[in-house]
Amino acid sequence: MALIQPFDPWRSKLCTCPPKYSFNPYTGCAHGCIYCYASAYIPHFRECRPKLDLIRKVIKEAGKIPPNSLISMSNTSDPYPPMEKERGNTRRCLEIFQAHDFRVLIITKSDLVAKDIDILANMRSAVTITITSLKFFAKLEPNAPSPFLRFQALRKLKEAGVPVGLRLDPIFPHLNEDEIEEIVSKAASLGVSHIVSSTFKPRWDSWGRFQKSFPEIAKETYHLYFELGQKVGNSWYLPRELRLNLMLRVKKFCENQGLTFACCREGFKELHTAKSCDGSHLIK
Repeated sequence: MALIQPFDPWRSKLCTCPPKYSFNPYTGCAHGCIYCYASAYIPHFRECRPKLDLIRKVIKEAGKIPPNSLISMSNTSDPYPPMEKERGNTRRCLEIFQAHDFRVLIITKSDLVAKDIDILANMRSAVTITITSLKFFAKLEPNAPSPFLRFQALRKLKEAGVPVGLRLDPIFPHLNEDEIEEIVSKAASLGVSHIVSSTFKPRWDSWGRFQKSFPEIAKETYHLYFELGQKVGNSWYLPRELRLNLMLRVKKFCENQGLTFACCREGFKELHTAKSCDGSHLIK
């Protein structure tokens, strides 16, 4: 199976991403986010490991990809796990993509991305960093770098001329929704120009982890997902009106700060104020 494949989010009709390739240098993720959906279908997902024969395969596959292609890394496993600091697999792949002049969109929860500024600033790239909460990150993302380190990475990238965006997701009713304005304001002050947002869409395994970490919130919101909400694919969605109101709140704060906005797999494309939902329009 090819490592660099056309992006296909389970053929979801709610996906508004532009045509692109998806690439994960690692299998699994060490960040341990309780809301992760990939743990439902990738065995031993919490055990991060490099792809076998990675560099040789990437060199071979990159030669078959059309010029000017957009590569998104990563949509499943974070491209900057702790082991990247020593192994440098993502960095070596970036060098290959730079040589082919591909457009590259980085999606990460790690400040380690800042160590590759020298490459990212000299290729067609953009970086989006996820910030979910400033209050509850230790429970939501127990092994990921703190959001304050991620904010520092955003600042460094922006100062080096790398276009940056922020993923404000997922949003949980009664948990982090009151942090929306603060996170958006902080992002704007650092030079972020685009924000992508979405709501928590649990599968049964992630709901179990959420329920264990936030029992009271889970008790309050259970009916919103599993009685009033709807199942889309293998995920449970909040009621449409509630999701719409949450996304409208994010959009309002973005507009107040002069930022573009888009939501991810919510079904509200009419709310988007950017050329792409994922932030790939930021790439030079």
